Amino acid sequence: MNKSAFTAISIILLFIIFHSPARLNAQHPDFSFQFGREFRSDELLFNKKRKGDPIQWINVNTEDSTWQKEGKQLICHGRPIGVVRSEKMYENFMLHIEWKHMEPGGNSGVFVWSKAIPGKKNRLPDGVEVQMLELDWVKLNKRNGKTPPIAYVHGELFGVGGVKTDPDNPRGERSKSNENRCKGRGEWNIYDVICIDGTIKLSVNGKFVNGISNSTQRRGYLCLEAEGAEIRFRNLRLVELPSGMAATD
Repeated sequence: MNKSAFTAISIILLFIIFHSPARLNAQHPDFSFQFGREFRSDELLFNKKRKGDPIQWINVNTEDSTWQKEGKQLICHGRPIGVVRSEKMYENFMLHIEWKHMEPGGNSGVFVWSKAIPGKKNRLPDGVEVQMLELDWVKLNKRNGKTPPIAYVHGELFGVGGVKTDPDNPRGERSKSNENRCKGRGEWNIYDVICIDGTIKLSVNGKFVNGISNSTQRRGYLCLEAEGAEIRFRNLRLVELPSGMAATD
């Protein structure tokens, strides 16, 4: 092989290496951490001493500095916008999670049944989003001079990234909560989320107030969202339920 041919091949190889998807993803640190516990439904009935297995979270498109463990809390600093995903995919399950925003109008959420592939425009994945917005969001995001209704921030459920759902309480394609039970920044909120065969029911601070059905995607990762503001999570518990009639991809 002459020198010019070797040089040309080297340039091509370098182009492939530095422009491949693996290289593009490598700009974000490859990291993971443990947060929350996972149980099987039979363990709750027959093995009450079982403390569950830790849930591993894997970076998708955030940075190591986005997430911080502080005692039993997971602190999300909100930047860059993106998500971490669970190590496993889930189909039918019950999820308990507690959260509080630390900034006025803070934005975050949990994605369920997600493929955890970021969108090109907004860096967020597909799935069904369980919305977590701080109550002042409506005051800071007026539309045509009008303040959106509080239901706009309170526990909305909606499909994203091409996922379609039937809303229990329609606001367009989204489902809004039928009662405002969220607390403001600095106060802990409790979400209990039941996901079974394409149906989701959401309880906020001790009462079921929202739901969707007929999701076109019924199995996938959980994703925790960073979207520009600090939010804190604690006491994440997931109970995996028996498989059902998951839609095929």
